[in-house]
Amino acid sequence: MPEMQTSETDKQARYSPAEIEPKWQQRWDADPALYAAEGHDAGKPKYYCIEMLPYPSGQLHMGHVRNYAIGDALARHMWMRGYNVLHPMGWDAFGLPAENAALKNNTPPREWTLANIAAMRKQMQRLGLSYDWATEVTTCLPDYYRWNQWFFLKMYNAGLAYRKKSKVNWCPDCQTVLANEQVILDSKGRGVCWRHEDTVVEQRDLTQWFLRITKYSDELLDGLDKLVGWPEKVRTMQRNWIGRSEGTLVDFAVDGEVKAANCEKITVFTTRVDTIFGATSVQLAPEHAVARAFAAEDAALAGKIEELLAQQTLAREAGDVGGIEKHGVDTGRFAVNPFNGERVPIWVANYILADYGTGAIMSVPAHDERDFEFAQKYGLAVKQVIAPRVDAGDVALPYTAEEDAVLVDSGEWTGESSVEAQQKMAGFAKENGFGTATVTYRLKDWGVSRQRYWGTPIPMVYCECSGEEPIPLPESALPVVLPPQVDITQQGGSPLGRVPEFVNTTCPKCGGPARRETDTMDTFVDSSWYFYRYTDSKNADAPFASEKANYWFPIDQYIGGVEHAILHLIYSRFWTKVMRDLGLIKNDEPAARLFTQGMVIKDGAKMSKSKGNVVSPDDMIARYGADATRMYALFAVPPDKDLEWQEDGVAGISRFLSRIYRLATKYGTASMAQGVVREGKGSAVEQKLLRKLHQTIAKITMDFSGRWHFNTSIAATMELVNEVVASEAAIDAGEVSPAAVAEVFRNLVLLMAPFAPFFVAELWEQIGGEGVVFRVPWPVANADLLREDEVEIPVQMNGKLVNVVTVPVGSKEDVVKAAALADAKVIARMEGKTVVKVIVVPGKLVNLVVK
Repeated sequence: MPEMQTSETDKQARYSPAEIEPKWQQRWDADPALYAAEGHDAGKPKYYCIEMLPYPSGQLHMGHVRNYAIGDALARHMWMRGYNVLHPMGWDAFGLPAENAALKNNTPPREWTLANIAAMRKQMQRLGLSYDWATEVTTCLPDYYRWNQWFFLKMYNAGLAYRKKSKVNWCPDCQTVLANEQVILDSKGRGVCWRHEDTVVEQRDLTQWFLRITKYSDELLDGLDKLVGWPEKVRTMQRNWIGRSEGTLVDFAVDGEVKAANCEKITVFTTRVDTIFGATSVQLAPEHAVARAFAAEDAALAGKIEELLAQQTLAREAGDVGGIEKHGVDTGRFAVNPFNGERVPIWVANYILADYGTGAIMSVPAHDERDFEFAQKYGLAVKQVIAPRVDAGDVALPYTAEEDAVLVDSGEWTGESSVEAQQKMAGFAKENGFGTATVTYRLKDWGVSRQRYWGTPIPMVYCECSGEEPIPLPESALPVVLPPQVDITQQGGSPLGRVPEFVNTTCPKCGGPARRETDTMDTFVDSSWYFYRYTDSKNADAPFASEKANYWFPIDQYIGGVEHAILHLIYSRFWTKVMRDLGLIKNDEPAARLFTQGMVIKDGAKMSKSKGNVVSPDDMIARYGADATRMYALFAVPPDKDLEWQEDGVAGISRFLSRIYRLATKYGTASMAQGVVREGKGSAVEQKLLRKLHQTIAKITMDFSGRWHFNTSIAATMELVNEVVASEAAIDAGEVSPAAVAEVFRNLVLLMAPFAPFFVAELWEQIGGEGVVFRVPWPVANADLLREDEVEIPVQMNGKLVNVVTVPVGSKEDVVKAAALADAKVIARMEGKTVVKVIVVPGKLVNLVVK
């Protein structure tokens, strides 16, 4: 076999991403169809892959790159697998940071945002990300947010959007309302703004717009069981947030006269109606209507209740209502337990919340830890009514068991099991008209009003002809466009309220003067449905064409951070169900599979602009190239784990690419030029090299099937390259056929295509590959070549490893035994000893028992 010839130029080839990457970027930019999805009639299976759209802050950091590199690798792989791939990108472009930047830099939010988008798009293109920019969505432009307004009108007409006065979370820095999901706990356990983590959230009473997400509570909860492609931790977080509780509503009549209307009874919610005979008080939230009625009749009591309310407000703002030091006041009034007719005192307590359940509880100290603590503090009675099924003597209180527990001192239900009694007693309450079984939820309706400028205007007006009732605009009046520039201050409510040409309008109902709603929508409205707009982003007549959305949905793979498990993902699930009920789509859930990548950590904290610890991909690209930068983000750790940033790792990947480049330049062109078809088994070196190639193909293909451990995929290519280097002398000596070398390098290039697109495009051209490398079919492992001809068998002596012997695969026991006993190291260790027994575990090991 002739030796493969190489030129001096080939031997001295150097990998230069600074030359290669701009060259290919220019070619790709000139081909807008390169990453475009095909039509519905393409005759291919579809694959919809997206990463969560970013906020246009002006600069990507390596945390972004990691997210996008995962999706990009997957999209490229699926193209090579023959799928019709939709891989879009857009911008979550409304929100508070733009207004804050406008205040800081004296730049209009629109100008600031669009400039940032242009800069970030350029960065993404320089990274070689495979987005179809023809489908780009920018949520701050009227052609997008008009459909936010359209959906709002549809929801209003369906009773899903409504306005009410309520206690809301207020960020003093943002000067706007926050949804419950946007209040997070800091290291001190305080409730703080999700964007200003050092700002404690206040409680205020405001009239706000809400979306009735609670209508879908059961469906949102039940649907989680079907989302088997979502991480369990995300599903658990959503289950906990929805917070379904089964229990019983029970009416306790107020003993004596109450002057205020509708205060004759107190309705409590309990999950343990089986303990009701142990109720020794009823406790009210400070804002409960009955507490207010009592306060109106007793000035001294009113002052004490206001003090409790102040304590609760402080605890809410600190995010620590659950850990509040419990205080209460006895109203001096009584309520009647409907199950036994006993009079129990009515208290007001600072740890009872008006907006949770009914704002009232029955206190059962013997069977609830919180109630027990309160009773001990104030000397309230403790009455045991639940006991273990098997008598265990005195029971330590509070006794909270439910399973294997029975009722005692509970009238006709004495002796019943706790679980069975709950159902029977709820039925008894309903039959006698003082209660009913019910279900409550932690999930509250979504408050979408924001007192800021940079958001979607709410398409409602107010006119004297309707009093204070809002009037919806007709769809023909959409979009309600934001004024291009306003004086943004953080005082006096929404900035839009100070723009007369925006506020003053005509009533669509009577034709008279009217004023517009000046609140704007929560930015999470924008991100709740953007992925549907991608399927038909230029549609001027509808948010999207149903037939297009129905073709692409559900999303086959959605990629983003776990921090969006509540804020974004539960809202998008709600929006999907609303659109389904409007007849726009057929799917129940937005995404079949969800992947939550780990964070990038630097200096001990999550990489973010607010932390001041970002690493710009521009700097890494300038030093090492885009491919090395992307590959490091995929290689350093499994994609679901946090990555501790190390620039040396990028340099290491760059050296690896240089190694491949040298080898491919030396052998790839020459081997492809031979045009020889590989025949026969070839030499032992050739067989070993081909076996490693096809094992690598099988390994990487498996990683793309769902594990996504691209770190091990890249490690497998490194092992393959090591095998090539080990075989280099044999290749130079002609011991490996040109056809085999061609097979190795052609497939190595294809295996690298999802991870290093610029690099691969260059090598594909160099080795004479035809067509666009990202559309070449993915390699298929040869099952025959995957099988090892020989296997290494450890040889132990009295359980301790002595050496490893190599035998043909499938060797019989006597062959393996003979090979072990003939090994030189084994013979040396056996000197002076007698073999008592030889244990052979086929294909695994040989253990020699000697004396």
